Amino acid sequence: MKRSSALILTLLVGLSINAFGQDPPNRRQMMTGSEALGVHVMYGDLYVEEGRSGTGKPLMYEVVLLNQGGTVVARQYVAPGGRYRFQNLKEGLYELAALLNGDEIARIRAEIPFSPYQHDYRQDLALKWTEPPSNKPGSVSAADYYKRSAANEALFMRSKEATDQKRYDDAIDALQQLVAQDPKDFLAWTELGTVFLFKQSYEDSEAAYQKAISERPTFFLAHMNLGRLRYGLKKFDTAIEPLTEAVKIQPTSADANYYLGESYLQIKKGSKAVGYLYEALKLDPVGRADVHLHLAALYNAAGLKDKAATEYEEFLKKKPGYPERKKLEQYISENKSTAAKKP
Repeated sequence: MKRSSALILTLLVGLSINAFGQDPPNRRQMMTGSEALGVHVMYGDLYVEEGRSGTGKPLMYEVVLLNQGGTVVARQYVAPGGRYRFQNLKEGLYELAALLNGDEIARIRAEIPFSPYQHDYRQDLALKWTEPPSNKPGSVSAADYYKRSAANEALFMRSKEATDQKRYDDAIDALQQLVAQDPKDFLAWTELGTVFLFKQSYEDSEAAYQKAISERPTFFLAHMNLGRLRYGLKKFDTAIEPLTEAVKIQPTSADANYYLGESYLQIKKGSKAVGYLYEALKLDPVGRADVHLHLAALYNAAGLKDKAATEYEEFLKKKPGYPERKKLEQYISENKSTAAKKP
């Protein structure tokens, strides 16, 4: 897939967060209770606005659905103007990402709320291609594109198809053939790391991500995936290095800032964690509202109960339906008055 050297892709210029809609009524909308579990559908259209020149728009994007733990639930290739559709989903919080040549270019949070009547939810994605500033070279960073031979591209697409069908061994076989022929293909190494992760082969996954980084040290996704893998394995101290690099490469990533801050928290370095956690909140105020809880706990442990109360207040503004709301309100009431007495 070729990309124009005259255009750059703007990261979510107005990612179209349309309110969840609904397909026409169908049989599933009559289900209730346990019958409704696992029958939800999330779908949406992918819009890509061309720049003024009207050239260079990629022919295919990858739309990926992840659960709260960062595990891929489903993925599909979608052409601009096309529609993705993920079926057999349970209610809960998800993340919806758009990838181009293996590089994540956009991500939003999406929710399937509990409902005995509504089961189809719509979430459109909108991307925009824009001309690069006149004082910058008219080219796309090589970090998000890798040119393969026709044979290797066929192997890569074969691995994608196998992964979509959860035939992970077949996907691994195709990717291992590919990297044996071209060890510099950092996108293939990254994909291999992800497929190993699906199989819970964590050591192999880590090694593949590290190989991707060695081949392309500026590739955000490999650093991010490696850091998140180590975080999930509770290897917080070793997660810090790749996550730090991820933040350097893409400072506007709420997830990279979040996981880096959380890793510092886990190894009891709260002073280093705070800055990254606040940055994650600034970049994604609602999606990362739980950061307020973590900051409140940190301030409470340090005896700064007034600051903790403020964080709890901010959290409840964003999550008014929190199950333990009364407990937090009591804490706020008790400690806000304490703060008011201070000079």
